[in-house]
Amino acid sequence: MELSQYLEVFIEESKENLQTCNEQLLELEKNPQDLAIVNEIFRSAHTLKGMSATMGFEDLANLTHKMENVLDAIRNEQIKVTPEILDVVFKSVDDLEAMVFSIADGGDGKRDVTEVVEMLQAIERGEHIQDTQAVKEIAAAIATPELPIQSMQYEAYEQTVIQQSFEQGFRCFEISVTLREDCLLKAARVYMVFEVLGKMGEVIKSLPTVDQLEEEQFDHSFVIAVVSKEKAEDLENHVRKVSEVDDVSVMELTADGLQNQNQPEDSAIEPVKGEIVDNGQKEVPASKSSGNVSKQSNPSSKTIRVNIERLDVLMNLFEELVIDRGRLEQISKDLNNPELNETVERMTRISGDLQNIILNMRMVPVETVFNRFPRMVRQLARDLNKKIELEIIGAETELDRTVIDEIGDPLVHLIRNALDHGIEMPEIRMKNGKPEQGTVKLKAYHSGNHVFIELEDDGAGINKERVLEKAIQKGIVSEETAKTLSDRQIYELILASGFSTAEQISDISGRGVGLDVVKATIESLGGSITIDSTVGQGSLFSIQLPLTLSIISVMLVEIEEEKYAIPLSSIIETAIVKKEEIMNAHNQKVIDFRGKVVPLLFLEDVFEVPKHSNEEELYSVVIVRKGEKMAGLVVDSFIGQQEVVLKSLGNYLNDVFAISGATILGDGQVALIVDCNALIK
Repeated sequence: MELSQYLEVFIEESKENLQTCNEQLLELEKNPQDLAIVNEIFRSAHTLKGMSATMGFEDLANLTHKMENVLDAIRNEQIKVTPEILDVVFKSVDDLEAMVFSIADGGDGKRDVTEVVEMLQAIERGEHIQDTQAVKEIAAAIATPELPIQSMQYEAYEQTVIQQSFEQGFRCFEISVTLREDCLLKAARVYMVFEVLGKMGEVIKSLPTVDQLEEEQFDHSFVIAVVSKEKAEDLENHVRKVSEVDDVSVMELTADGLQNQNQPEDSAIEPVKGEIVDNGQKEVPASKSSGNVSKQSNPSSKTIRVNIERLDVLMNLFEELVIDRGRLEQISKDLNNPELNETVERMTRISGDLQNIILNMRMVPVETVFNRFPRMVRQLARDLNKKIELEIIGAETELDRTVIDEIGDPLVHLIRNALDHGIEMPEIRMKNGKPEQGTVKLKAYHSGNHVFIELEDDGAGINKERVLEKAIQKGIVSEETAKTLSDRQIYELILASGFSTAEQISDISGRGVGLDVVKATIESLGGSITIDSTVGQGSLFSIQLPLTLSIISVMLVEIEEEKYAIPLSSIIETAIVKKEEIMNAHNQKVIDFRGKVVPLLFLEDVFEVPKHSNEEELYSVVIVRKGEKMAGLVVDSFIGQQEVVLKSLGNYLNDVFAISGATILGDGQVALIVDCNALIK
């Protein structure tokens, strides 16, 4: 069976199972008596073990099996859950994640997990974790060096071949070969080993596969299963004669050994989709079940995984279709032919439905990024000896897949910064009259054409004087410039390259790198970051990101002879306002809109449009919002609603104020798209 075609599915499903393990372990820490949570973790681990064994990733399957033993003991109430035990299980999950990412990057998924395996086995034996160091030292002192024999899993037809070979007087060997580290032509040496063994018997299987060996997708070791009538010593000697072979070890596989090897894993060979039934499992009492734990009970939807590049091509083709659709609508309007009008309207409806489907295909909830943060915050809080709670709001908010892929690392930097620099030590918080436990809020929400991600902490805040002092000291700003900066501009100095106020360099943050990378990454995505802070109360980092939806609904407006597009998602409503209804407040023209004072922005002044007409008695106003804030955009006239393709202005014009892009209209004219969020501050 050719398994490489299933590799992508294996990687994705493994990541999902590991994410479930992480989430449920965090829940288990809060509710250590809830055995339903343990069952959920066990189910995910068991599925991962089965898939790994099927795909031939033995190291991954073996570590999962050891972790599964501990979980089994917990759910059978032989072991009580403690923070120390959870630390070891979390460490196991970390190692499993590292193996899966290694496989995703084209590696073999191998990793030295001796230490964590020893700790898992110690837990299984009922020993205290603190004693494992002594156990490790004793084991190291008395251990005899063993050669790296890797046991392979055999498919049914391979087992049949081996059994028939035994009946005909042949013997089966697993030969582990290690090449020298400076070996340049690994594939050639592998070929020579196969040729030698082929003359002495028949090669049944190899680990990695033959294709991977030919493409040199392995480190320096590989295992070959051979059926032969030769002695083990003769096979070993012949392989050793191949140049650049560093080490060879031979293990004979017996008929009993073959059966025993596959017996425990029978349930793991098929990836398990449903409930695991264990005869030895105790029934979970009703009082210990959790109402919100099991996601497994939800009926699973049928899905297909599609390469993101294919969606990009589909989107580009559809963008061209939308431009042509706009042109057709214009021609239909000019000709006023009933049949043509009817056909164009029908095509518009169908292409509108198609557009919604394509856009939704690219959208992913930010939950996929947010999910890894609770585990990270838990570990960092333990490392820093702080008590911190992470509160996530709006995880269902959707973003384009390309943005999702890039936003994870900047958020990691910001959260680490908040934990290390923002939240104070428990004793300092209590001294200042704050709760012992600090809170970090991660919030996502839509506003107009953008998604906002806010990270807020109730920590010490940013010390303006200290930031300015460091910035001047490092030459980021001059003393003269420093005097003219607003509070927000001072806070944003911490995003400058090489800036750090940390007195001590730590592994968590404070190296003077990180926040400048955050700013650069967010700006490369067409977004921006702002910082607000109050000393002693906390800080708020606000990231504005485009949805990167290249097709948007807009209201077309006219200012003198120029056309502009305002995204419908930012608009509350349109209004006609009389000149005498406009008032002045704090040097700003405002109107009373449904009992609220709304400031007016004259777009002809903002965009410096040349004036030809005289002042009107009536003003056309578009009421827009950003979060809770509102503003009225004054235009000359409304043209109407339209679907348009958002095109970038390019690198040369990427800093134009309050313009997020441009679009080509049906008559060939270009209209600029207004960024309402930039106008409302």
